[in-house]
Amino acid sequence: MTPVFGHGHLRLYLLSLLDESPKHGYELIQALSERFGGTYSPSAGTIYPRLAKLEEEGLVTKTADGRKTVYAITDAGRAELESRRGELDDIEEELSDSVRRLADEVRSGVNQAMKSLKADLASAARDARGTVKSSAKAAKAAAAAAAAGAPGASGSAGASGASGAAGTEGASTGGASGTGPRASGTGWAPTGRADSAAALRDADAALSEFRQQLRVDLRKASTGATGLDPQLVARLKQQLNELRADFREELGRR
Repeated sequence: MTPVFGHGHLRLYLLSLLDESPKHGYELIQALSERFGGTYSPSAGTIYPRLAKLEEEGLVTKTADGRKTVYAITDAGRAELESRRGELDDIEEELSDSVRRLADEVRSGVNQAMKSLKADLASAARDARGTVKSSAKAAKAAAAAAAAGAPGASGSAGASGASGAAGTEGASTGGASGTGPRASGTGWAPTGRADSAAALRDADAALSEFRQQLRVDLRKASTGATGLDPQLVARLKQQLNELRADFREELGRR
């Protein structure tokens, strides 16, 4: 929300700033921006024509100070300022309200982003737990299949005598080599690791997206709004620390 000065109000406010002390144009722009927490930052094309008009009306004077032009209020300017003191108070009250509303909007945006991050991390944790459970089931099934194959091989050895013994030896060797590729090749455990790596990539992507979006919101608040409230940043850090602690506890229960 950008406060807009009504007709003649910016002119009046410039007189009030010059009543505090003489200033050059850039100092007036900075003073306006700081006074209203960044909710209003006029351009040079807005300020200098009004200063020229005030000079033409005899309300301010200007003097050269090196490469800068310094403006100062005159007695006539102070008289007009005093006669419109009530208007000036109303302007400041109205703009203070707009600054407070904008600060509330910034806080609401940060809180909403925190809720979204918690939901993303909780979803990633559930996916990771599901991957671990699936890998454990697959490993149990592999072990059961390997155990079921071993008695058949030894049973053949008992039925074949001397030549069966030789056959059994070959069968046992074949069984070991047949089991080997499942254990050391493309078995269930490597598949579980791949799923876990995919879940980790998803979590990294969610965190990167959140960080990027939040940085945009914070930069916008610090440069084009009321400025960034240090208490708001402290609250953000506290909530991030709490979220990290909760998530580490979730991971520890896997």
